[in-house]
Amino acid sequence: MTAREESGQALILALGGALALIAGALALVAIAGAVTGKGRVQRAADLVAISAVRSMRDDLPRLLAPPRLSDGSSNPRRIAKALYLERARAAGLLAARANGVDPDRVRIGFPDAGSFAPVRAEAKVVAALRGSDGHRVEASAVAEAGAAYGAGAEATTMASGGGYGGPLVVRNGEGMRPDVAAAYDRMAAAAQGDGIVLMVVSGFRSDAEQAELFAAHPDPTWVAPPGQSLHRCATELDLGPSSAYDWLAANAGRFGFVQRYSWEAWHFGYAAGPAPCSAAGEAVAADGGGASSFASTDLPSFVPAQFRQPILRSAARWGVPPALMAGQLMAESGFDPTAGSPAGAQGIAQFMPSTAAAYGLTDPYDPVAAIDAEAHLMSDLLRQFGSPELALAAYNAGPAPVEACDCIPPYPETQAYVTRILALVGGAGAMAMPSFEVRLIE
Repeated sequence: MTAREESGQALILALGGALALIAGALALVAIAGAVTGKGRVQRAADLVAISAVRSMRDDLPRLLAPPRLSDGSSNPRRIAKALYLERARAAGLLAARANGVDPDRVRIGFPDAGSFAPVRAEAKVVAALRGSDGHRVEASAVAEAGAAYGAGAEATTMASGGGYGGPLVVRNGEGMRPDVAAAYDRMAAAAQGDGIVLMVVSGFRSDAEQAELFAAHPDPTWVAPPGQSLHRCATELDLGPSSAYDWLAANAGRFGFVQRYSWEAWHFGYAAGPAPCSAAGEAVAADGGGASSFASTDLPSFVPAQFRQPILRSAARWGVPPALMAGQLMAESGFDPTAGSPAGAQGIAQFMPSTAAAYGLTDPYDPVAAIDAEAHLMSDLLRQFGSPELALAAYNAGPAPVEACDCIPPYPETQAYVTRILALVGGAGAMAMPSFEVRLIE
């Protein structure tokens, strides 16, 4: 394969880089120097939306905290959803004021306000401007910011579809080999110390994903044909934003990364570990390197030692946050493989016989098998409902009532169940909150 055959994914990078540039605007800078009036209004909307969601991110653990302490008294740290949203709106308006925008011209809404834990904000800014002909015109801009589930710092999954076939650690929604993720984390921390916010635009791609990309852009000058891209090896990262390229060129080598091609300022491969798509690369997680460093942070400390590896293994197999599984097992049985309930639920994951049969679980009292079936079921529920809180509610109450209202049903047991689990794992850890994206609405 020639170097040009591996040459980049310009369209994908352009889209991802745009998101990265907006994410990099988290420092609230004055918008007075924007190039055009419309640009100033749009930037104001971006900053208002981001500021509101940053407040939600910071307050989420308080929203998910249990309402009462162990002694039965009210928990002073917990805040109600109304206050949670009010604080987010206030943060957005403060950002508007700091950037010279009249708060009366700003409207902030929360598209998912009806959910158990809202994580999205929409900002609309309307401003009066002078047109090129001197006439007064009105310009408006809308921005939406939100937390992206599944892209947190501790997310794990398994690679499949050609090339590398081991565990993937996910950063910004993109997978990579565990040793690559450990090196990337060190590099991202160093960059942040220098005022640079890195973002992974593209990581592991299966042969099928590469085939789709090549079919859409069948020019090997720009897109490698299926089976030829090193992205299939989980060692390659397309990074952004473009403002970080100079820093990467000067510093990436310190962390084991090399710029693969001189004409792709964004493409860096990990060269300090096993070769791409090698047997040694497949074994990197099994030999204690790379992935082992994530095991201690993927799971809360309350998980008994004998269940840590089964949880991590099944979480990776089915693409479920391991902390979420851990909190669920604590709530279901306290990690007791012999547990039973008056309603007939059995084992460490409290499967009803009919559900156990549907998921091929022949012995609910076998904790390893039950944990794997729990992960399989939660994977299906997360895919169906799109959020951890609704998936948990469906596990407890069944999918039908959750689907009927697209909410946590008004059952005290189910609401307490969801609240307890998210509180056990700190809320944000289970919901993979650290990664944020901004989507501009035309």
